[in-house]
Amino acid sequence: MGATADPAADTAAVAKLGFKPGHIVQEFGWDEQVDEDFRTAVEELVGSEILDEDADDVADVVLCWYRDGDGDLVDALVDAITNLADGGVVWLLTPKKGRPGHVPAAEIDEAAPTAGLHATSSVSASGNWAGTRMTTPKNGRR
Repeated sequence: MGATADPAADTAAVAKLGFKPGHIVQEFGWDEQVDEDFRTAVEELVGSEILDEDADDVADVVLCWYRDGDGDLVDALVDAITNLADGGVVWLLTPKKGRPGHVPAAEIDEAAPTAGLHATSSVSASGNWAGTRMTTPKNGRR
């Protein structure tokens, strides 16, 4: 499920999502279906490799790749915020509508508050993946 063959377009798309040089980015749910062009653009923009889900570093941004059938979405989101910095952002990346593994928006909207998150916006993250931006409430995570 790759994105485009244009690295500049991928980098521009990533910048629009709020990634900045120096951000520490952690990733959950990686498998061979994720968008490698998107991942590469994130790494190039932030200037470092994306940390895997076993890392203990505090992350400014978490990428959470999730497909229908990957297990419990609430559990995936709770795992994603374990190392999230105060004021950090979770990008839940799901296959777009009509793609295998698509997750309905209603399921995301239901899971977010249960996991202690607030879904703030949805965007087209890449050719095959939609992104839902999530933050922790201003008064604390849970």
